[in-house]
Amino acid sequence: MNTASAFARREWGPLYGAVHAALDARRWRAVPMTLAVVCLTALLHLVQNQPWGLEPVRDIGFVRAEDPLWLALLRTPLSLFVPALDLPVWGALAQILLVFGIAEITLGRPRTLVVAYASTLAGTAYARIGIAVGPDGPLGLPASDAQVVDTGPSAAVVGLAVYVCHRYRAWLTMGLVVAAMVAEVLVKNNLAGKEHLASIAAVLVVCAATELRNRRRQRRLRVGSWSGAPPMKS
Repeated sequence: MNTASAFARREWGPLYGAVHAALDARRWRAVPMTLAVVCLTALLHLVQNQPWGLEPVRDIGFVRAEDPLWLALLRTPLSLFVPALDLPVWGALAQILLVFGIAEITLGRPRTLVVAYASTLAGTAYARIGIAVGPDGPLGLPASDAQVVDTGPSAAVVGLAVYVCHRYRAWLTMGLVVAAMVAEVLVKNNLAGKEHLASIAAVLVVCAATELRNRRRQRRLRVGSWSGAPPMKS
């Protein structure tokens, strides 16, 4: 086995095995939530591009930093599935199908939804904090960004990708996702890119907390096994 093949097995082997086994056993029935999300996103895209549809979608799914906090929190769950008006919808649908599908299989539906929502909420919170700091602060934003609509499904996709990579120890892939988001901000310094980084930061905090909890649990198990071991005979 050559070096590239060995690396690919280490990087993607466990993740590929889990996804392949689920799809092989259940086909599309393995990802019902993902298919529903894809259909909902496509429907919202279709509606908001109708002359009569933009205002209703804006009222239920657009989140801006200038909105009252209670209203933003109320709209945030649906905002995950409202694609950006200025980007091709097929890209968002492909990202959702791939990343949400992998997450649904490997993490389960409840955890997938929690990570997706937390990622989006982190971006939303950052926008408010950044605008409060102002453009002169290191993490600040101009006041005009208060009127910019949040990222839609992309922040959730980025957060889920990082979380799944951490779960399956796909470190290079995780690094590439983070590097791509940093490059996005360097090339196009806009609110969406910075919200993606905020989502990544929130997920990395969760990953670090998970690692710490697992290490403490393993330490307690080792201590318990040592204390319960029978004494050695002389």
